[in-house]
Amino acid sequence: MIGSMEINELNRLLGNVDIYLLDQILKGRFTKEMKILDAGCGEGRNTAYFVNQGYQIFGIDPDEFAIQYCRFQSKSLKNEYDAHRFQIGRLEEIPFHGEAFDVVICSAVLHFAKNVDNFRQMISEIYRVLKPGGIFWFRMCTGFGGILDSAKEIGNGVYELPDGSVRFVLQAKDLEQVLNLGFEYMEAPKTVLVLNQREMGVFTMRKI
Repeated sequence: MIGSMEINELNRLLGNVDIYLLDQILKGRFTKEMKILDAGCGEGRNTAYFVNQGYQIFGIDPDEFAIQYCRFQSKSLKNEYDAHRFQIGRLEEIPFHGEAFDVVICSAVLHFAKNVDNFRQMISEIYRVLKPGGIFWFRMCTGFGGILDSAKEIGNGVYELPDGSVRFVLQAKDLEQVLNLGFEYMEAPKTVLVLNQREMGVFTMRKI
């Protein structure tokens, strides 16, 4: 049985990291020599662990206040950390040079694409900033498990899901285009259907 002290220590170490990203961490997918970009980092849910453990983590988000929080959090965790690794920016125009990163993580962000073209633009930017052989890990709404049968189509890849949320939903044709851009699977994708309300997929790819 895990005691309260152990739980507190786990919370301090891991923060609120996405459990599917934690799976990749535990597999040893990332090293401290890698430059890692959290594309759409928000307030740093998935960056706190990396900062705390001395990884080279960067982040972008269009929300100025979220970036300010990430900078504050990173300095609180590691006073010597370069807080300006967190920058205001959009996935459509990532403010870093080409092939800058060994890893891009993108958790629950890509399904906010406005349409198919917007989704492709974001994927193309992620491809641009990744080094050859770089890892692309992402999680987003998917449409492989029958969820679209009970969703309302708005158009151009966007649906109103049974839970009332409006999301761009990744489908087979979109996934094929991601792979054709120059990615390959590092492991089999996973999708989870949440009580017939929404479906989320997790993907781990490598830039060819």
